[in-house]
Amino acid sequence: MQPSIHTVLTSKTYDVDDFAAAQEFFHHNGWTDGLPVVPPTATAVAACLEWALMAPDQLIGIEPVRAQPVTAEKLAVNAIMAGCLPMHFPVVVAAWQAMLKDEFLLHGVTSSTGGCAILVVINGPIRREIAANATFNALANSDRATAVIGRAVRLALINLLDVRPGGIDRTTLGHPGKFSYCLAEDEEDTGWQPLSLVRGIPEGLSAVTVMAAMAPRQIMNEWTTR
Repeated sequence: MQPSIHTVLTSKTYDVDDFAAAQEFFHHNGWTDGLPVVPPTATAVAACLEWALMAPDQLIGIEPVRAQPVTAEKLAVNAIMAGCLPMHFPVVVAAWQAMLKDEFLLHGVTSSTGGCAILVVINGPIRREIAANATFNALANSDRATAVIGRAVRLALINLLDVRPGGIDRTTLGHPGKFSYCLAEDEEDTGWQPLSLVRGIPEGLSAVTVMAAMAPRQIMNEWTTR
């Protein structure tokens, strides 16, 4: 797929010799989270935008404290770097739209010394559409969708809002959720209402919820059957 006329991109482009050279180039410039990235070619970025029916300059939101705008093109670049397919991109967009709301206090979440990360929870039919696993090994290597969506959130924080350790990110002790922190809720195998329904989203609709969260803690009771 070639970029169409309505997805003419404006981001600066660079030429590298091969995939290995691309990795070193991105690491040298501080554009990664320490792991290898997928080179964000114009074709791949355009495919994300076209899947989401978004123009490159469409405004996702503005970071309230520093008045930093986030556009669809820049977010798509980071989504590709994280490993996202076009079908994953609308979830990344929804997460960022939520993060950029004034009441979320994104600057405080990302500059705190406390070590929290942004947890993304996916609800509704979109879970099945993108094959987001909601059962075994949640918050680990359970599936592609949650891994790359969570990583896209973090890479965009690094590259679009300059949230880097020792700079804006003043965390003393972080946790692996700062690489990727995303899960799909197992709505079918629980007695609880889905999080999205609790928060007022009508049943049957897809939703994304973001929250500032510390590392997970497992509590087990092996001494009773109750």
